[in-house]
Amino acid sequence: DPTPRFLYDLGQPVEEKVRAIATQIYGAEDIYIDPRARKKLRQFEDLGYGRLPVCIAKTQSSLSDDPRALGAPTGWTLTVTDILLSAGAGFLVVVCGNMMLMPGLGKEPAAVHMDVDDQGVITGLF
Repeated sequence: DPTPRFLYDLGQPVEEKVRAIATQIYGAEDIYIDPRARKKLRQFEDLGYGRLPVCIAKTQSSLSDDPRALGAPTGWTLTVTDILLSAGAGFLVVVCGNMMLMPGLGKEPAAVHMDVDDQGVITGLF
């Protein structure tokens, strides 16, 4: 059947959305939300962002949140360590395990100000 089937309804609580992805896609037994992440989640929900879709940020090395558990481990719990709001993009970023997120880029790349003149002198690097 070519009709897409979504894992969760946008009206579900964020915790249920994360649990659906963790258990049905990643193979986790359950999820654990760190108290600090849970506090942020409550704040986002109180501000009306609970109906947003979720984007899960985790290691690329495993279906789990542990980069040492290669492949598709079993019997594990997805640990949510942080939750970030991407209001402009319209989703919540659910950070799992020990993740370092890359910073966003500015509107104007630094390369716009770089140049090499006829003598090969580079300008605009700093």
